[in-house]
Amino acid sequence: MNINVGLIGYKFMGKAHSNAYLDMPKFFKPRGTPIMKVLCGRDEAGVRGVADTFGWQEVETSWEKLIERKDIDLIDIAAPPNVHREIAISAAKAGIHIFCEKPLAMNVKEAREMLKVVEDAGIKHMIGFNYRRVPAVSLAKKLIEEGAIGKIYHFRAVYLQDRLVDPNFPLVWRLQKEIAGSGSHGDLGSHLIDIARYLVGEFTEVIGMNETFIKERPLVKSMTGLSAKASGGTGKVTVDDATSFLARFENGALGSFEATKFAPGRKNYNSFEINGSKGSIVFNLERMNELQFYSRKDPQETSGFRTIIVTEPIHPYLSAWWPPGHIIGYEHTFIHEVYDLCEAIANDTSVTPNFYDGVKCQEVLEAVELSIEERRWVKPSEL
Repeated sequence: MNINVGLIGYKFMGKAHSNAYLDMPKFFKPRGTPIMKVLCGRDEAGVRGVADTFGWQEVETSWEKLIERKDIDLIDIAAPPNVHREIAISAAKAGIHIFCEKPLAMNVKEAREMLKVVEDAGIKHMIGFNYRRVPAVSLAKKLIEEGAIGKIYHFRAVYLQDRLVDPNFPLVWRLQKEIAGSGSHGDLGSHLIDIARYLVGEFTEVIGMNETFIKERPLVKSMTGLSAKASGGTGKVTVDDATSFLARFENGALGSFEATKFAPGRKNYNSFEINGSKGSIVFNLERMNELQFYSRKDPQETSGFRTIIVTEPIHPYLSAWWPPGHIIGYEHTFIHEVYDLCEAIANDTSVTPNFYDGVKCQEVLEAVELSIEERRWVKPSEL
């Protein structure tokens, strides 16, 4: 079954998704084969350059015209969050399946509306929490479900980058609330929240704090991916630079979360540790093929954290890749997402994480923001 794809967005995430559609059928044997039909973006010259590089058949500068086409089966939204709602609702009403990058929306109200529309339309919908597709994270979930670490007491996670430490870094769209919705909280913290839900369970209450360290930045002259050049003048930063919060989970576990782009030396340090009654698990995305596991059952003379190299074909997705010990990388997480989504479309089965998971994440994001505003514990169920 061929699945004609229309991708909206052609820069950082657009390239990551383009590579996934290009490479997935070369390594997996999908029932649903993505056809790279149309790449869409506002800058025709920029879109055409990326389309030529990755092999998209056509380009378009209007997402509205893209959705009006009758030959598109899947719309992939890799554009900024402020347009997610409008594009997704239009695609759903046209009966087109949807793959949307995170965070799902600008707020909980938008996210819930999007979920209702896609459910009413009966289409497949997926949200881009790609770190669920890391085989080491899949192993962590398996160990937890099998009871290897027992009752979970703690989940602590950090997502640390250093991209904004330079005060002369320009005022890109990710630093503007009207486009991004939030800063490090939504961009990085949403990944931590989703992984916590995936591995530990639902949140019951949160309390947080945040800070915008650099209040004004140079205006943008040009932007490519995550880099940018400044022009004259300055503008106000309207999102958080860093957000930290505490949480309680339904199963009684305690959680701590930190997301910042002001951690010098940390490039993409997405790490979590889970402690339970029988053991612990540690993961660090910068060493994404490894999972650290500690078991209290081990003999005292040999006890300690063991480092598991998660490259054996017994683990999810890895039978399609290289021999054991030959590691995979960041780009493979997107390939795994595309594979699962295309199989769900071809087989008419459900896929996760989907817009429901996007809503649940949005509820926690917004609960943290409300807790900061009102300086109190907030339950996501209040929203």
